[in-house]
Amino acid sequence: MTEEGHDDKDLMTLIQTGDHQAFSILVKRHTQIFFNLAFRTVHNESDAQDVVQNCFLKLWQKPHMWSDKKGAKFTTWFYRVVLNACEDFRRNKARHTHKDITDYAEIYGEHASQERGLIVTEEQAELESAIADLPERQKKALNLVVYQELKQKEAADVLGVGVKALESLLSRAKSTLRARMTHKQERKNYATR
Repeated sequence: MTEEGHDDKDLMTLIQTGDHQAFSILVKRHTQIFFNLAFRTVHNESDAQDVVQNCFLKLWQKPHMWSDKKGAKFTTWFYRVVLNACEDFRRNKARHTHKDITDYAEIYGEHASQERGLIVTEEQAELESAIADLPERQKKALNLVVYQELKQKEAADVLGVGVKALESLLSRAKSTLRARMTHKQERKNYATR
């Protein structure tokens, strides 16, 4: 079986019959995009890997959770699964602390994967911190559209909202981020006088 010969729906049909090779193809095809989403949500590489691995494991154990008859593409449905798993992970974690600039630099620094291995400036770290402080729905909308590069319709489906509601979430998120970053810059300018 080759990866190119099957779409996700075909693979899920095979997985539901216990086909290990189909599962392997599906995991290889989608692990990175779902890891990226989990990482942007939990802000820790190891935790993101665990979340995604657990989601795929649950899919293998209960492949009938997804059904083509429900009308959602596999990826749209699995984005929702991963987002929910990230929420559960964060809720169950004993502590919920905000990352400071050094934490973000370490995440994105030399120990991170090549994709995130760019040198992080203080402004980028501050932006990440501001994103982490956004209300959950705004953060999810921003992550799906900006970082996962989903079309607005698909992101709206993942979140279970209409396109207009998604646009409103994005607008509020961007407005909040712009205000916070402007305020931080003004404080820096004032401090250097």
